[in-house]
Amino acid sequence: MKGKVIIDTNGLMIPGQFGVDIFSELKRLGFDTCLVLRASIRELGRISVSGRGRDKVAAKMALSLANRCTVVEKDGNADDMILNVAVDEGAAVLTSDINLKKRLCSKGVTIVHLREKTHLSI
Repeated sequence: MKGKVIIDTNGLMIPGQFGVDIFSELKRLGFDTCLVLRASIRELGRISVSGRGRDKVAAKMALSLANRCTVVEKDGNADDMILNVAVDEGAAVLTSDINLKKRLCSKGVTIVHLREKTHLSI
């Protein structure tokens, strides 16, 4: 097993936006522990209240899916915390955030992303 993966805000919104079961996909890729930061849950809460259309629906779905993850209680900038936790825990990160991907790549963190809007890939 590869172990841990941190799912960021947009990663949790993938099922609502594209209909991809991220948990079965992560298991297929060998990840058995999913982590989510408290900051991501707060961000999803904001989107589920003030977002529009698909994003609002996807955020509500993401909030219900987040309870399948272990919540990491870290304060600060979400991207900084994701980077720090990934390095400290040796975890991969599921994200589609271009800037975060660049930062993670520079630290040698494994990145999981949506491929062809149908499945996840490393």
